[in-house]
Amino acid sequence: MAEAKKVVRKVPAKSAPRTKTLASRARAAIQKRAAKPSVEEKPVKAIPLTDPSLYINRDISWIEFDRKVLETAMDPEIPLLNRVLFLSIFFNNLDEFFMVRVMNLQKQARSGAEPTGPDKMPPAKQLSELRRKVSEIVETAEDLWLKGLKPALESKEIRIGKYQSLNTEQKEQLNRYYDEDLFPVLTPQGVDAGRPFPMISNLSLNFVLELEKLNKPNSKTLFARVKCPSNVPRFLFVSNKDATVTADLSKVNSEGVIILCEDLIANRLDTLFPGYTVKSQGLFRITRNTDGEIEEDEADDLLAAVRDYVEQRRFGSMVRLEMEKGMPQRLQDFLFSHLGLNPSQIYRCRIPLGFSDFGKLMKIDRSSLKYPIDHPRLPKQFDSDHNCFEEIRKRDLLVYHPYDSFNSVLEFLSQAAKDPNVVAIKQTLYRCGADSPVANWLLEARRLGKQVTAVVELKARFDEEQNITWAEEMERNGVNVVYGFAGLKIHAKLCFVVRREKGTLVRYAHIGTGNYNAASARIYTDLGLFTANKEICDDIQDLFNVMTGFGTVNKYRKLLVSPNTLRPGVVALIRREIENHKKNGNGHIIIKCNQLVDAEMIEVLYEASQAGVKIECIVRGICSLRPGIPGVSETITVRSIVGRLLEHARIYWFHNDGKEEMYVGSADLMTRNLSGRIEVLTPILEERLRRNVMNQIVQPQLHDNVHAWVMHSDGSYTKLKPKNGESVYDSQEEIAKVLNLLKS
Repeated sequence: MAEAKKVVRKVPAKSAPRTKTLASRARAAIQKRAAKPSVEEKPVKAIPLTDPSLYINRDISWIEFDRKVLETAMDPEIPLLNRVLFLSIFFNNLDEFFMVRVMNLQKQARSGAEPTGPDKMPPAKQLSELRRKVSEIVETAEDLWLKGLKPALESKEIRIGKYQSLNTEQKEQLNRYYDEDLFPVLTPQGVDAGRPFPMISNLSLNFVLELEKLNKPNSKTLFARVKCPSNVPRFLFVSNKDATVTADLSKVNSEGVIILCEDLIANRLDTLFPGYTVKSQGLFRITRNTDGEIEEDEADDLLAAVRDYVEQRRFGSMVRLEMEKGMPQRLQDFLFSHLGLNPSQIYRCRIPLGFSDFGKLMKIDRSSLKYPIDHPRLPKQFDSDHNCFEEIRKRDLLVYHPYDSFNSVLEFLSQAAKDPNVVAIKQTLYRCGADSPVANWLLEARRLGKQVTAVVELKARFDEEQNITWAEEMERNGVNVVYGFAGLKIHAKLCFVVRREKGTLVRYAHIGTGNYNAASARIYTDLGLFTANKEICDDIQDLFNVMTGFGTVNKYRKLLVSPNTLRPGVVALIRREIENHKKNGNGHIIIKCNQLVDAEMIEVLYEASQAGVKIECIVRGICSLRPGIPGVSETITVRSIVGRLLEHARIYWFHNDGKEEMYVGSADLMTRNLSGRIEVLTPILEERLRRNVMNQIVQPQLHDNVHAWVMHSDGSYTKLKPKNGESVYDSQEEIAKVLNLLKS
């Protein structure tokens, strides 16, 4: 990892405006209540902690997180292709927001339903505010591409051009590619009395066309639709030298130009309608609701129910229409008449639709325009010439991906699969990926005669199809596959190995904060604990029995497990900190998670702050808590780290009057994690590991002045930058330099 540069990073010129209404109202109410009453006045009660003004709307907070991603893409200190990647992530996040959040708000607004969140913002007002914020940040994102990143790429001789600007030879080669690779898979669809307007699949790119008879300009106008295939390359590189065409982006160089597939199709649409001429055309894209309900309680077969749901989701209710700016009005009117959307659902775009695809430009072979390639370390305890079970039996081991290689997990599974003394492996799989070495090692273990159980969560959003494929593959090979619960997602990250040693069975476990996905483990920061602790292994054994069979466990020895013990366990830990602070004045809580939304958790954190407990939160994404409100949350700070790596680890630390406790695991402080999923938090029992996590991960992130954003009580964020004379402190760079969690 390269040394951090000693430079002052600038805050992007367009910083997010602060929405102060709710926070100002909260502060005013608190100050009014806190003010000393005059002789004539009666004392006013303190503001209740359930007051809506104390909570930030979760959907608005989601958009504010995406704003941070966008402003990261604006940072000129970040390598150019990585900035393009951040911009593509911004648009991908926005797509997901519309797919999973907006339809429910639209339904509530239409029905006049009462607000459901603790902030009590009416659905219609939420939609209006979200529309305003989304329009604002999308305009900024489009300007960034058109005026910033695209010209910057061109200055580095990476050109994204237009078909019409090519020379004759280049057009001929592209036309040949079109004739051989695109034309056969394109399907023109006319729309008339006998052919209704077709169903438009979610996030697909589509042309709408106006046609007229060739050489008959006054003939009746016809309309049609052409879908851009999703299974063909979107980016085509055309050489300036010999006009060769390739979809391999690693071949992109200064002697050519990148052409978008839809641009090529747009210039050849006439080939699909012989005898007609294309009078006008325009691109559009539909976003559909994907947050449908699986009728689990009524399903005899959960696998079949999820498969049906995945198929239906492609055609869920429409929530957004994107169209390229400048589309002729007649085509717009045609779309509006057939789609039945209202104006608030329509967005006109100045840049290519489906910009999330532009992250693929990272495949361009230009190392100078990317972050340096990392080489994660493999802790020596997981070298292939070490017996990792002997190492784990000596003491607990803790790894932090991607600084520590995910091969540590794979080596644990590999040795378990091949070791003749191992008799059983049990594993949860939430997002294992398309090419999963974890799943392959489970298959190998079964082939070698081990008893293998895989608890596969079919309802992992957007990964259902992959999980179904792996589940069926493992079932065919004799793995005992369990599909989870009706009504509960299994989100816990557990691997459990049973090994025969000296005539007795010894258990080993891995508990993680992230998915068993080798690809995401290269870009997500996640902790993994390896332990042979008897009480933890007893708990995991009990939990697997609950997940695969029947039963309820209301008390675990060491683990906190939702939906039964995690919520009350964390609340008890916070309340203990309150009591300790009242006695000794040293209460201190540190929370690192992805989302902080659950109203009960926020309320008890407010109680702790009112008691004087110092609370430091590192919340990457959505945060509904308002920090820094006098009399309510003035001892609470919230910061967010948005950097090269996606912060994903969950860490909960409690000072406990000097007898520190730390928990890590899969659970965020969201209602769904605490009440609607099976999640696990495990204590870090060894003091040396707790110390290393604090010194090597938590404290660096609390001192970051490069990737850190500080949250204000109105829900806005300010990106930190080094003060005059202060050194740059990039926590992700610093962690890479010093991390060694396993050292004593």
